[in-house]
Amino acid sequence: MMNIGFIGLGIMGKPMAGNLIKGGHALFLHSRSGVPQELLGQGGKACSSPSEVAENADIIFTMLPDTPDVERVLFGENGLVHGLRTDLNAGTSERRIVVDMSSISPMETRVFAARINQLGCDYVDAPVSGGDIGAKNATLTIMVGATKTVFERVKPVLELLGKSITLIGSNGAGQTCKIANQIIVALTIEAVGEALLFASKAGADPVKVREALMGGFASSRVLEVHGERMIKRTFEPGFRIDLHQKDLSLALSGGRALGVSLPNTAATQELFNACIAHGGAKQDSSAVVRILEKLANHEIQ
Repeated sequence: MMNIGFIGLGIMGKPMAGNLIKGGHALFLHSRSGVPQELLGQGGKACSSPSEVAENADIIFTMLPDTPDVERVLFGENGLVHGLRTDLNAGTSERRIVVDMSSISPMETRVFAARINQLGCDYVDAPVSGGDIGAKNATLTIMVGATKTVFERVKPVLELLGKSITLIGSNGAGQTCKIANQIIVALTIEAVGEALLFASKAGADPVKVREALMGGFASSRVLEVHGERMIKRTFEPGFRIDLHQKDLSLALSGGRALGVSLPNTAATQELFNACIAHGGAKQDSSAVVRILEKLANHEIQ
């Protein structure tokens, strides 16, 4: 059993923390909105601040919305760094580890890692893919940026959260991989929306169209999950539009810095922007189809 800290207990973080408790670890928890009673009932311990979490934990996980949120939790008032005393593990050879599972800027991730390293601790960026379903079922895909030695230390814990765990490279590489993932997912969701909308307006049954496509080369997890959400009009978030829009912003700013043109990423981000303008920020990414439907003056049915 390890003492593990977990900060950020939203749609993703709550079930992930629960899976760590089920794995036999002692969890020290903090969230701006309060620690869910469900986790306390499972044995989790509520902490009043990130600093208090760090004072009690050997490995501290963060699962937060955006880069500024991670920076505040790490380095702000009562942030993790105030609890990362190097004497906590005095007499042992193991350094404490901060594992950020948020989707944030790769460049800022490298800066955060360097600052944590200066305190005698290690840093891992380990963003995930798989949405709330993957978080609940512990089947997340985890993309890791870390040294090989640190990766081997945290891998047994990550295996309680995901099925596909890959060391991509050094700090920042995990976040770069996640951005690539978000580009593919966003553009595929948009493509599925266009395809089902086209079929529906042409008079074909979108249920049967999706069923047929699932047996061919167009088959994908996005068509399976998000296509069904579009047809059934179930837009409760697995992954919110505003968060996906944020990830595409990271992709586009990174593309500008690298001199890489991402034209379809830019177009899809504009559709997400339109969704947000129409009040859809907190809906699932599949709700991008609603903007396409407005443009076509037709609703999938």
